[in-house]
Amino acid sequence: MKANIGNIDRIARAVIGIVLIGASLAGLIGVWGWIGIVPLATAGFRFCPLYAVLGVNSCDLTSGGKPST
Repeated sequence: MKANIGNIDRIARAVIGIVLIGASLAGLIGVWGWIGIVPLATAGFRFCPLYAVLGVNSCDLTSGGKPST
């Protein structure tokens, strides 16, 4: 797996995942909030399978990813 998630994308995914899980734990939203595990996992691995299928790459040249064309 080659990294295809850049730093800004990674931070956004982590924040969204934490907010969804936190809201679910606080009872503000239902159990569907646990879907926040997905953006947290993709942020942790720096790889998004959907990005790979669609050919999207948000990495820059210095972060180890291949630039998008």
